[in-house]
Amino acid sequence: MAALIDAIDIKRKMFFELDGTPFHCLDVEVNTPTARGGQTLVRIKMRNLLTRAVFDKTFKASDKFKEPDLEMVPASFLYSDADGYYFMDQESFETLTLSQEMIGDAQDFLGEGMIIQVHKFNGNPIGLQLPPHVELTIAQTEPGVRGDSSGGNVTKPATLETGLEIRVPLFIKEGEKVKVSTETREFVARA
Repeated sequence: MAALIDAIDIKRKMFFELDGTPFHCLDVEVNTPTARGGQTLVRIKMRNLLTRAVFDKTFKASDKFKEPDLEMVPASFLYSDADGYYFMDQESFETLTLSQEMIGDAQDFLGEGMIIQVHKFNGNPIGLQLPPHVELTIAQTEPGVRGDSSGGNVTKPATLETGLEIRVPLFIKEGEKVKVSTETREFVARA
């Protein structure tokens, strides 16, 4: 049997199961009343890992949650079509299919052959986790013009191989690989 977690023990970035659904804790706040006999309450901002919905819910400190049957498996991105996004599990070599809803904004960072972490709940893929930075190739950008640098940190628009548009320094050229933050969607460095 899976271990039970008290609501008071839930911390940021933890995973827990409620009513048969896996959740990810985004933030937690504990309210301890000063009056005697008052009940300690735990307010959790959580993401439903199946629907991606985010909401707040308040629980009693003694409420218990199951530990979800979640696993992260490394998988390489193969391709996408109208039916979904296809990945190869790097351990079992089976093909995993994720829908557009499961992928969300991550599609802007998926390059062919890229290794990412796929979340599995009860053995079925439910989502993915990108690394903090990805390396992508610049598909299109204007050449930097000498004398364009009147300000200190001058940038120009560039379109990546995935279609994502970011701002890059003037010295970056088409065909170059760049490192992009998956959190801020900004240029980090040359790859």
